[in-house]
Amino acid sequence: MPELPEVEALKDFLTEHLVGHEIVRVLPVAISVLKTYDPPLSALEGREVVAVGRHGKFLDLATGGGPRLITHLARAGWLHWRDRLPDGPPKPGKGPLALRVALETGEGFDLTEAGTQKRLAVYVVSDPQEVPGIARLGPDPLADDFDEAALAALLAGERRQLKGALRDQSLIAGVGNAYSDEILHAAKMSPFKLAASLTPEETARLHSALRATLTEAVERSRGVAAGRLKAEKKSGLRVHGRTGQPCPVCGDTIREVSFSDSSLQYCPTCQTGGKPLADRRMSRLLK
Repeated sequence: MPELPEVEALKDFLTEHLVGHEIVRVLPVAISVLKTYDPPLSALEGREVVAVGRHGKFLDLATGGGPRLITHLARAGWLHWRDRLPDGPPKPGKGPLALRVALETGEGFDLTEAGTQKRLAVYVVSDPQEVPGIARLGPDPLADDFDEAALAALLAGERRQLKGALRDQSLIAGVGNAYSDEILHAAKMSPFKLAASLTPEETARLHSALRATLTEAVERSRGVAAGRLKAEKKSGLRVHGRTGQPCPVCGDTIREVSFSDSSLQYCPTCQTGGKPLADRRMSRLLK
């Protein structure tokens, strides 16, 4: 799933390639991805793209005097830039193509979604706050005012485990499964630790790890072409997706806890005092 760093990189890439150009056609292929109907997709046509923004994991294309095209790529969605779009309209079918946006230059991009769980979402709105997922977003962790006090206030009274709290978009915007693993590894904290139990020193450590992990990932992704961002993300991960491999910090074997639709990875030595975490049916350390 694209998270804050990849969506930030896509925002920068699209700012360079879209701003100042006219949208001539918006072609829906999978109607299910369109979550709004008024204004219609055709209201974007003939409009110049004036800005590209990001709200958490949402991409926001603003047009001059017209509506915005907002996209959430979900778990298996992606944006593919085309220096030259194919001639003729795309054919609906069982392929991954969901939406195509064409510019006056002949360039454009496709939105695709792999797999059977279709969660890619496209909105055409006048105001980003009309998108329910944006309206309920928590603060952006890379915002200038997101300091240790802000994080402490968010976690005060939070009875969930750190892993779940970090992934909650209404608490902190933009962090998903992969970067929550990376942040907790950098902070040397168990994913099962209760968020409200953090001491001031631990909160400061978590804040530092959160900012540093995301900032470094954004910098690694900056300037990378849209088609290479997935590979760039994977190459920079230390623990997520690396079950059975040695921890790059201490050399211990990275372990995994599996859930019904996801999994987490962690280093026992760095994060849990050398003890393996319980399986998904337990929320405590094995004795």
